[in-house]
Amino acid sequence: MISIKDYMECINYRINEGSEYMWSCYGDSVYQLDSSNPEYTGPDQGYNVAVVFDTKTQVVYEMQAWDYALDRAYRWIHPDYVNAVKAEYLSRQIDFSEACDELKFTDLDVEEDIIEKATAIANGQPYDTRVQLTLDLTDEEKFRLMTMAHERDLTLNQLIESVLETEIARLTQKG
Repeated sequence: MISIKDYMECINYRINEGSEYMWSCYGDSVYQLDSSNPEYTGPDQGYNVAVVFDTKTQVVYEMQAWDYALDRAYRWIHPDYVNAVKAEYLSRQIDFSEACDELKFTDLDVEEDIIEKATAIANGQPYDTRVQLTLDLTDEEKFRLMTMAHERDLTLNQLIESVLETEIARLTQKG
């Protein structure tokens, strides 16, 4: 799981503000820290990287990385709390996917994905805007996919990306 140390390393230990977290979905002893660039001058510049955590247990519940220059907002929520967060959004009559105004969150399931994006955003570096996925495959399935990739002169990642893109396009056309 993501730790406070992971967050601090992403932002190079630059915290601008913090406050008690006002929603109840994570419990009572919850705090939010924010890091943003002080030279932020408008809605199309800058960043904010935030973490929501328990002050007693240090469990990280949520991490967000906002890239105002690219108009992107990424969010990772601890998998044990996703349903509680969704329920609170519903009770507050807020769209779960809404970040602000018309900007939607890109929800990330892979911890390394939010860490990589947050680190790059906080340091003004380019980053991969695609979403990482974790696939649980048996050894037999992996071997079969690696064989297929080899036959097509592709890496395993390229093959899986191609299959996913094709399937998403097929489902999008149906729907």
